[in-house]
Amino acid sequence: MHKKVTKAIFPVAGLGTRFLPATKSVPKEIMTLVDRPLVQYAIDEAREAGITEFIFVTSRGKGALEDYFDHAPQLEEELRAKGKDELLKVLQSTNMESGDIAYIRQHKALGLGHAIWCAGRLIGDEPFAVILPDDVIAADTPCLKQMIDAYEENGSTGNMVAAMEVPRSMTSSYGILDVDQQTDAMVTVKGMVEKPKAEDAPSNLAVIGRYILTPKILSNLASGEKGAGGEIQLTDAIAKEIDGEGVYGFRFNGQRFDCGSKSGFLQATVAFGLARDELRDDLEAYIDEVMTTRRAAQ
Repeated sequence: MHKKVTKAIFPVAGLGTRFLPATKSVPKEIMTLVDRPLVQYAIDEAREAGITEFIFVTSRGKGALEDYFDHAPQLEEELRAKGKDELLKVLQSTNMESGDIAYIRQHKALGLGHAIWCAGRLIGDEPFAVILPDDVIAADTPCLKQMIDAYEENGSTGNMVAAMEVPRSMTSSYGILDVDQQTDAMVTVKGMVEKPKAEDAPSNLAVIGRYILTPKILSNLASGEKGAGGEIQLTDAIAKEIDGEGVYGFRFNGQRFDCGSKSGFLQATVAFGLARDELRDDLEAYIDEVMTTRRAAQ
């Protein structure tokens, strides 16, 4: 009997150096797009995909991230007393019940693969998802839900990575797939290369921050083998299963924003702001005003 995917790992141990000085005291994952932290978008996506157990791999200085998911009785009572029912509902939707969430510490920055390995004891022998909160995906059907549906249709076997095309000039920033066969959104993978130069890349189909993995990946990571950048790479551990349990790429429907970069974060802020009915008119008017001023200055 195939097991359902109900556990997800969220690697959030990074220092967020690209956002200094803000991240000196504020974990990057709780920086906000409009009025919701990055991590809330990841949690909401996971919930809609049927995830019920949430495992965070954190590091020193992430206390504010852990506190974010706690109940806030005093604030809830204040909103209730003032009749602010809609705000109360929004606040309560961020709560995580006792036992639903776990925190594992990654004491050394040894790479994404090492972060996933750190959470292995809580995974056991079940398939699991991995969500990188830096990758925010706007989609009618959440990306992970698309993937889990496709995974189940494929017999709930093998490993699946979310994939999208990137410019050749950017392949050195991603894990890149070497494609064997392709049918609709699914591709069969015959090779994976971590951050290849453009001239060495087998394609421009890149892995982005959504995965469905088998427990065998944890065994592969246990060797501590280092790859690109001297880090323990998750891509390398997945690649070892190409001739084993199998690896598939999934071309998801949606727009991905790289919120690990300043430009991507700003683009996401504008896009999510324009998607909100109560903000759209004022934001569009401001953008038009700015563009008009710039054109006049030129």
